[in-house]
Amino acid sequence: MLNRASILRVVSKLLIPPIMVFALYVQFHGDFGPGGGFQAGVIFAAAFILYALIFGVDNARKVAPAWLTRTLLASGLLLYTGVGVVAMMLGGDFLDYSMLATDQKSAQHLGITLIELGVGTTVSGAMITIFLIFDGRLRAEKDD
Repeated sequence: MLNRASILRVVSKLLIPPIMVFALYVQFHGDFGPGGGFQAGVIFAAAFILYALIFGVDNARKVAPAWLTRTLLASGLLLYTGVGVVAMMLGGDFLDYSMLATDQKSAQHLGITLIELGVGTTVSGAMITIFLIFDGRLRAEKDD
């Protein structure tokens, strides 16, 4: 007979991949409609947090060790600021997308896509890090 834990595990295994695909949709649809990097980052982190709640935080830490979340945080921030610095090096202002390509429309699209990707990466890394830090603090309080 199935118990509640096994039902939750099966359902979460079915839900986590579509949640991550939806996060990608929100990420790359953000410059055409509602959504963008922040929302996509939170949705992606929610899929990870669901995994951690169902399968255990220790397993989640194996999937996303500290070095990975730190890399997500740093690379997202570097991508965001890198777009601004490249625009400045090409003679424009910080985050002046028109400097990124010869065609104004494609330059705006490229700039916004890169910026939103940087935001999404940073937000997902931050949300996952915050979740894991709170878990570590709760474990430390239990041990005292």
